[in-house]
Amino acid sequence: MHIHITTAGKFLAGSLLALGLFFSGYLAGQNKFGQPKTVLHLSIIKWNANASDADKQRTLEGVKEMAAKIPGIKNVWIKGDRIQPRDFNAAFAIEFKDRDAADAYAESPIHKAWSDQYLLLRAASLSEQITNP
Repeated sequence: MHIHITTAGKFLAGSLLALGLFFSGYLAGQNKFGQPKTVLHLSIIKWNANASDADKQRTLEGVKEMAAKIPGIKNVWIKGDRIQPRDFNAAFAIEFKDRDAADAYAESPIHKAWSDQYLLLRAASLSEQITNP
């Protein structure tokens, strides 16, 4: 059996194929994002002039050690990439699974011990927490 497709049919099929390819590319290129209910805690640090590089590194490594010990921490970031205000030197971020985990971290004796140990190394620090409604 031989099927004969007219020129108009070929044009219509080609047009539909081109439109399908265009819209699939358009949909694939759309920026997709979520609004998780996790809580992000961001701290930026201004070191004291007498803080050694080893002390600074231990402070930031301590964030990872806390994350391993305090329940409800999902992720940590310990390398500041672009820090504002510019006279601050380091930054870290902690992602908590929810508000209760963030509150437990703030009251944790593990966090208090870390903070007490490194408090003398910081000239100043700023901390913020953000989440989604």
